[in-house]
Amino acid sequence: MWIHKLVSSVLGIGYLKGGGTWAALVWCVGWYALGVDGFGVGALVTTLLIFVVGVWSANMVEADWGKDSSKVVIDEVAGMAVSLLFLPFALRYIAMAFVLFRFFDIVKPFYIKRAEKFPGGWGVMIDDVIAGICANGVVQGALALKLI
Repeated sequence: MWIHKLVSSVLGIGYLKGGGTWAALVWCVGWYALGVDGFGVGALVTTLLIFVVGVWSANMVEADWGKDSSKVVIDEVAGMAVSLLFLPFALRYIAMAFVLFRFFDIVKPFYIKRAEKFPGGWGVMIDDVIAGICANGVVQGALALKLI
């Protein structure tokens, strides 16, 4: 069980105040520091792996921590990873994706909130993935329209 708590809390970040924001920010810093190509197969595979492991771990910790505990922040990492997929590598796009992801994750427009009703880890993870898709879409749209 301890491994699921470690994974779900992203090495303990979930225990911090504002853990979701910190987890997303840590992912962005790591993405930038490693120079991850958002168009690469590795980025896509890593994102899918985070999602699958996140669903599993969120399911496992629900009995101890309750439904969608604030300690579970692997969902923010998954959503942030989705936000960064297929974007050119530049700090401004990472920053824009971060701000938009946190907006969509917190406000939960466009029926994102309804996704939380899925059972167990699915509900924990899917709303953040949808928020990530929304953030990514806005950045992609701004790029396509040459607004950024």
